[in-house]
Amino acid sequence: MKKWLLTVGLVFALTACGAADEPDEVVQSPTVDEETEAPATEHDDSEFIVAVIPSQSMGEMQTGLDNLEVHLSESLGRDVVVEQYPNYNAVVEAINYNHIDLAFLGPLTYLIAHEQSGAQAIITQEVDGSPYYYSYIITHADREWENLDDMLEDRAEVDFAFASISSTSGHLIPGLHLRQLGYYDSEDEHAFNQIQFAGSHDIVTTLVQDQTVDAGAVDSAILEALMKEDEANGGSLREDIKVLWQSEQLYQYPWVVPAQTSDELIAELQEAYAQIEDEEILRIFGGATRFVEADDSQYADVLEAAREFDMLTLQ
Repeated sequence: MKKWLLTVGLVFALTACGAADEPDEVVQSPTVDEETEAPATEHDDSEFIVAVIPSQSMGEMQTGLDNLEVHLSESLGRDVVVEQYPNYNAVVEAINYNHIDLAFLGPLTYLIAHEQSGAQAIITQEVDGSPYYYSYIITHADREWENLDDMLEDRAEVDFAFASISSTSGHLIPGLHLRQLGYYDSEDEHAFNQIQFAGSHDIVTTLVQDQTVDAGAVDSAILEALMKEDEANGGSLREDIKVLWQSEQLYQYPWVVPAQTSDELIAELQEAYAQIEDEEILRIFGGATRFVEADDSQYADVLEAAREFDMLTLQ
């Protein structure tokens, strides 16, 4: 079977589902007695720091990140540095304490920062004209299962792969659904033959395609990007993958600022992102077609799920 390697997709910077995706320690919320740095504003001449964390393995994204750095520097009229952070904990801590000015996060990780320090979602991206994506549970097309109920009938024999433990579509949403059905609580408490966290959506997809695992949970937008890339290389991924279950729609990954960020700077950032047409930038953020405004209210459904699953601290 043809092996393939991700070169596109949503790959933030070194965590949400990459090899460094497993958090090192739980981030503690800052207290009112702790000093934090003053938030950056549009009148601040210091460097503007953007943190990016991946939901996939790295692939070839450096050109897009370099182009984003140039575009934001020109739009904001100041030096912008786009940094790749090693894990979820690091970027949540950085945004909680105003050590960075903007971060690209998965919905669940953003909500952890929002709950801990009031971080705000201000921008997201549309893919093929839609700001929504889904969580999928997938299997190989050769399997006889036609839906999730069919798979669950054989659950005692199923090896199942989630992406990252802190992934919204790769764990929180499908994990909560399986929990509500009575088949999953944790990596150690479940009704399956085996549960594993593969680290990223593209790795889950590869494991399913190779039939190393029987089923797995992935981000629909990332899966589609992987399929398009694979097709361009003459692969068979689209034919090899079957979707057994689709979640309700989820709002796309947010760009997040610290709580104290001024309204003026937020407006500048929203305008700067709305003007992005560079294909290299759009390509590395889930194959985005454009960036649009977002706000905290659009992630209320994920917040409810995170509270129900007790996932508002990093694992």
